[in-house]
Amino acid sequence: MTTAVPLAVTMGEPAGVGGELSLKAWLSRKSGDRPFFVLDDPDRLSALARKLGVNVPIMGIERPEDAATCFASALPVLPVRLAAPSQPGHPDVANAGATIEAIERAAAFAMAGTVAGIVTNPIQKKTLQDAGFRHPGHTEFLAELAGGVEVAMMLACPELRVVPVTIHLSLADAVRSLDGDAIVRAGRITAMGLRDLFGIERPRLAVAALNPHAGEQGAMGDEERRIIMPAIEALQREGIRAQGPAPADTLFHAAARPAYDVALCMYHDQALIPIKTIDFSGGVNVTLGLPFVRTSPDHGTALDIAGTGRADPASLLAAIHMADDMACRRGA
Repeated sequence: MTTAVPLAVTMGEPAGVGGELSLKAWLSRKSGDRPFFVLDDPDRLSALARKLGVNVPIMGIERPEDAATCFASALPVLPVRLAAPSQPGHPDVANAGATIEAIERAAAFAMAGTVAGIVTNPIQKKTLQDAGFRHPGHTEFLAELAGGVEVAMMLACPELRVVPVTIHLSLADAVRSLDGDAIVRAGRITAMGLRDLFGIERPRLAVAALNPHAGEQGAMGDEERRIIMPAIEALQREGIRAQGPAPADTLFHAAARPAYDVALCMYHDQALIPIKTIDFSGGVNVTLGLPFVRTSPDHGTALDIAGTGRADPASLLAAIHMADDMACRRGA
């Protein structure tokens, strides 16, 4: 859909692959695509383009509205200046402020309606936390910027959608913290997100078990009987099509996936391992529950290949296209 309302793409970790992905995403643009701009340091991007040997003219802009006027001929960049030169593969705490500023400004634009949605390049969480950042990741930070709303993290590709009930916790902490209210809350947000952003009128939620063989009638754990099944019944009473608990070792194979629209998983890796196995390059991270569209590549900063020209932009492109689709659907 051709429109003057752009998407905002954040810089992510300056020492990672985010800048290269942004440059390559602009090179992959097609006539009629929704324009996007990057909140980044234009000098950094220009130097990176020269180093990688890619022909990407950089055009500084002052407002999101300016992106549409130059997108066809140059990558629009709304300046966010780095405090120190970035060195690929070597994050610098001095630049954490710029990374955070890019996210904050993108969210503010989205709240004001001057962008159609935001697409976030990967961040290096430890570097931000060393600088005083107190959030486990993008999802929790964006929820606070949006006014403290309740959110859920979805990972999506054409073959599978998954939502972890617990997100950035150790496995031991995830098991200890799992409760029925969290499952019901995640189920509600997920069902609403599938309706609003994906156009699925009556979404089907498959709820994963926590234990092997769904607990084997209590022989391998009682969380299914004690926590998960009551939560499924509560969702069903609200009219949400939830089913399970389903053993996770059979939930994600090709013959099982057509029976549901999303898998509600009990912990981080239970959700992310199957989707990254099925489609590592094309997976997209979506934050459900926000008052604006937010997507992100489903991978990290790839510090080991930063600055080498080897970064694959497929996941960022998928995130941009999915954000465009969601913005169109939400606008409709």
